[in-house]
Amino acid sequence: MTKAREQQVSLQDTKYYHCISRCVRRAYLCGEDAHTGKSYEHRRQWIEDKLQQISKVFCIDVCAYAVMSNHTHFVLYADDKKANRLSDKAVLIRWHKLFKGTLHTQKFLAGEKLDKGQQFFLAKEIKEFRQRLSDISWFMRVLNEHIARKANKEDSCTGRFWEGRFKSQALLDEAALAACMAYVDLNPIRAKMAKTPETSEHTSIKKRIESAKEGKQPKSLLRFSGSPRKHMPKGLPFEFKNYLQLVEQTGQCIRVDKRGSIDSSQPILARLNICPENWLKLTTQFTKSFRGAVGREQSLQSYCDHVQLQRRSNLTQCQRLFA
Repeated sequence: MTKAREQQVSLQDTKYYHCISRCVRRAYLCGEDAHTGKSYEHRRQWIEDKLQQISKVFCIDVCAYAVMSNHTHFVLYADDKKANRLSDKAVLIRWHKLFKGTLHTQKFLAGEKLDKGQQFFLAKEIKEFRQRLSDISWFMRVLNEHIARKANKEDSCTGRFWEGRFKSQALLDEAALAACMAYVDLNPIRAKMAKTPETSEHTSIKKRIESAKEGKQPKSLLRFSGSPRKHMPKGLPFEFKNYLQLVEQTGQCIRVDKRGSIDSSQPILARLNICPENWLKLTTQFTKSFRGAVGREQSLQSYCDHVQLQRRSNLTQCQRLFA
């Protein structure tokens, strides 16, 4: 039986999650339909725009994303500590950017006086909204519902736009995070939608490269903070230049028109102790290789214990590919 989403998310084990949403019947509802010739390409920009908007509201950072023709990939970082640091007023201001809130929250923000009963319900509502601001399910719900309504309105129809609920994978350690991010960033190249990372439209890697040309990191994406260390600031535990070089070399390997190999001395691979052969499989078959949480054996065992999973379906694959 499928476990509830909140039972699959364990922020004490990891704050990184890979989320996938597919269009109904895997039809070309976000890109260009080769059979009818009708283009839905503009909808990919809808998703990218909405993603950027809600990431400013939620306490959830985007690490990587790729908007494909019939599905989306997001690697997200749930920052519950940031949500807990927000003042009550800040929580409500953020929430009201997306929803109307309640009569109590509207009165509070308007500066109206509340009696004890109203204050009691207001406190409960603030607590609930605070939790939602770092809830990946709510993040994906806001994103997907907006796109579905907009697409159905454009098509003058009703019904599902996405295939049920989104799928998510817990990324339990640096190795899983690096492999999944590279897999997402290289999705358009693997699908022959782009030849190079910098020409991959509607992806995080293209946005990062454009900002890097100006010596910056994009504000809409979680920053690269360098190698893990004591008192490490918030951010991805890699050097961007090393990650970019690794993605470029991996992209050369999976392109049918180019020959290449991954240098085993690459800083990230060496530190994560992943052999080049396993790295190539991780970055081309990540979702096929793993059906649930991903990470080294010890991380996976700890996660399964916390979320009370008896089956460790990915254990053999994790032991082999992250060895």
